[in-house]
Amino acid sequence: MREPTTIRRAAVRIDAATPPGRDRAVDALRALAIGGVVLGHWLVTALVADGGALRAASPLGHMPWLAPVSWVFQTLAVFFMVGGHVATRGLASAHTRAGVHGRIHAGVHRTWLAARLKRLFRPVLAVLAVWSVAAAGLLLGGASFVTVHTVVKLALSPMWFLLVFAVLTAATPLLARLSPLWPLAVVLHVDLVRFGLGGPAWLGWVNVLAGWLVPYTLGAAWARGELERPRAAWTLLLGGAVTTAVLVGFAGYPASMVGVPGAAVSNLDPPTLAAVTFGLAQCGLALLLRDRLRRVMRRPLAWAAVALVNLSAMTVFLWHQTALMATTALGLLVGRLPGLHTVPDGPAWAALRLLWLPVFALVLGVCRAAFHGFESGGGRRTRRDRHGRSGADRRDRSRVVLTGGRRELVDARRARRD
Repeated sequence: MREPTTIRRAAVRIDAATPPGRDRAVDALRALAIGGVVLGHWLVTALVADGGALRAASPLGHMPWLAPVSWVFQTLAVFFMVGGHVATRGLASAHTRAGVHGRIHAGVHRTWLAARLKRLFRPVLAVLAVWSVAAAGLLLGGASFVTVHTVVKLALSPMWFLLVFAVLTAATPLLARLSPLWPLAVVLHVDLVRFGLGGPAWLGWVNVLAGWLVPYTLGAAWARGELERPRAAWTLLLGGAVTTAVLVGFAGYPASMVGVPGAAVSNLDPPTLAAVTFGLAQCGLALLLRDRLRRVMRRPLAWAAVALVNLSAMTVFLWHQTALMATTALGLLVGRLPGLHTVPDGPAWAALRLLWLPVFALVLGVCRAAFHGFESGGGRRTRRDRHGRSGADRRDRSRVVLTGGRRELVDARRARRD
């Protein structure tokens, strides 16, 4: 019998190091949501070389029949649902550890929130520093303002998500028992005023918070045990899908669930009622998949892959657009490459773009190696006790890092906090 490979042995160790009570389906859903966002951006974002400048374009503008791609890869609702679930449980656990029951303790909330926001925004510093230097270098090097504006806007576009997520996280004590029907009603009335009564366009920005509050509060309801029955998940899936189909088919909402340059209305910027009902359908499907994901996550290799994605979630999210742009810029040194610098106006471009995805992933891997330390807290070496555990191992939560095929345990109770 062949000896297990190094990767398999490492995966088995990661599996053994995971606390037995951890719901691995939560991590799997988070990984799928992040993967959907990354792949979606790589598939629908094109940087076209136009003379001496780069401009953004989308294949959805030239090929509307590709709209179903956005249905698969626009997975932010699932991410917000998981975020609401994790935050609600995490805050409750923090109060339990502090011996506070039945009420929100301001001190416990501040400590918990500070830790979460630190983990959210610490990786942002690296992105801002790199792109400040890059933008200045491009301008001094003679790049056009159009090019610099395009690439900086794309690189920093993920920041909006962090701001919204941070606000909802800070408000978790107020949102933990809020019914998703309330923010859904806000979105409905905002759209009625905007589109039905000719109200001001700026009113739609109310939906930036209200729209993502819907899946966030769904996650809180999940944490309270209110969405355990399949009936709830089926109601979300079928009700959300049918409502979205009616809105797209008869109310004039765009079929694409992401923004399309030049379109009169975007479902995502700001979120519309169609985007929110579509998110409800996605959340219903995610809830239906929980048991199946739990079974799959019992396999050490599958769980190790999901664990590593979750450990690098912020780095992957913040740097995936930079990976696309770095590949595009380096490609220009060779020439105008099809599927990378050309106008996304036909099936040939879409087929060629698929071939570029592994290259984007490789460059993202380089970014991950370079900047993951900002997400992990610098990976400082600490003194370990006779069991091989550091102080951080005992204080925080379990995190497994693969380095050179070997496993190291850092922050030993991180899994329980999230």
